[in-house]
Amino acid sequence: MSTGRDRSPASGRSPAAAIPAVERLLRDRLVKSLLARHGRAETLVVLRATLADCRAALVAGRLDRAWDVATIADRARVRLETRAAPPLRAVFNLTGTVLHTNLGRAPLAPEAVAAMAAAAGAVNLEYDLAAGERGERDDHLEPLLTELTGAEAATAVNNNAAALLLILNTLALRREVPVSRGELIEIGGAFRLPEIMARAGCRLVEVGTTNRTHARDFEQAIGPRTALLLKVHTSNYQVQGFTASVPEQALAEIAHGHGLPVVVDLGSGSLLDMAPFGLPREPTVRATLAHGADLVSFSGDKLLGAPQAGLIVGRRDLIRRIQRNPLKRALRLDKVTIAALAATLQLYRDPDRLAERLPTLRLLTRSPRELKALAQRLAPALRLRLGELAAVAIEPCLSQVGSGSLPIERLASVALVLRPGGTKRDARRRVESLAHAFRALPRPVVGRIKDGALVLDLRCLTEEDAFLAEIADLETGTLA
Repeated sequence: MSTGRDRSPASGRSPAAAIPAVERLLRDRLVKSLLARHGRAETLVVLRATLADCRAALVAGRLDRAWDVATIADRARVRLETRAAPPLRAVFNLTGTVLHTNLGRAPLAPEAVAAMAAAAGAVNLEYDLAAGERGERDDHLEPLLTELTGAEAATAVNNNAAALLLILNTLALRREVPVSRGELIEIGGAFRLPEIMARAGCRLVEVGTTNRTHARDFEQAIGPRTALLLKVHTSNYQVQGFTASVPEQALAEIAHGHGLPVVVDLGSGSLLDMAPFGLPREPTVRATLAHGADLVSFSGDKLLGAPQAGLIVGRRDLIRRIQRNPLKRALRLDKVTIAALAATLQLYRDPDRLAERLPTLRLLTRSPRELKALAQRLAPALRLRLGELAAVAIEPCLSQVGSGSLPIERLASVALVLRPGGTKRDARRRVESLAHAFRALPRPVVGRIKDGALVLDLRCLTEEDAFLAEIADLETGTLA
């Protein structure tokens, strides 16, 4: 049985009958432009979905008449552009966390970006050009890594968790690995060291207590099935107060006295002393090896300022065993990552200009004076755009390194603080709407909400003109 909603009173025909047929749409000038840009198959999928939306809205009574061809074409265009947009979008990171895991961690140097583009085609990834025969992909990174760390050999996989998994699976399969209880870390995404060790096929032996572990604890834990001693740099937290840990030199002396290797998971893995740049001192890979570590693993996309990778450096015999493990192929780096990583490592050969050329280091070392001047240039444009919807203040704040690096250290910074007016309840709703409006920009602006205000920490803002152009498109209609 039909209802009044299903049929037009004047003609007796269903409103859905007025929906243009696909064949008619394909002859329209606007639709032809969509076909030229997006292809016939994709355009047909979206046109049919748009027509289905129109039909459903008519049946539900949300429309009085069918959309005309121009409306259908425009709605299809928007949907096609959305489907064609890359899922990864550039954003302005104004959260105050420099190495933000959710926003891609370390920004890459222009040299690294150019190297990635150059490697997109055919390259000598596993081909020895001099000999005219098969080569090894590790050969592109090993000379640089050994030069910069003092290691005998090096290899690389897709992240530091994979590096540790590969080391343990190679050297400690079905054997025991003592680790201090105070170093049983959990990294982002609830990945825990004990679980990685279990997947690697070794047995964790916990030694000491959460806050205090002594050399004798490791001595007593060593037995006939012990494969190696593992030390983990607690780069994403610190235990303070009544504490004790076994220094790398002492742990190496114990291990080598029993004919065992020492493996150090250094986490954020700095290649240089950060103190000369005004940053807190972090253990370096070179110093860790000098202290007696046989293998050191560390991340590429943290303090190193490179793409995501897990780097392993140390004794040649151990590295060669790791490279022969079948898991190495499953965890290996692709050509584009190798190119970016090699280009980043090249920058470390010129330490005098590193702070200028490596984005991560440049962002970490920006001065509050520079950031305040930037805030003073940006504030008038924001005040003009927001009007009375929110007060815009320039305030000091504290940034953080992020991604588990230097976890308790804070960096003096400057923020634009946006405070909506109204009652406390209204202000809470408005600040959420304001944050959403910034995230909805073509190039999203991601800040943080604190104490009823949207805080835009300027430490990572280097594209001033692009930011000003972006906020000109800010939609404020829903904030009143």
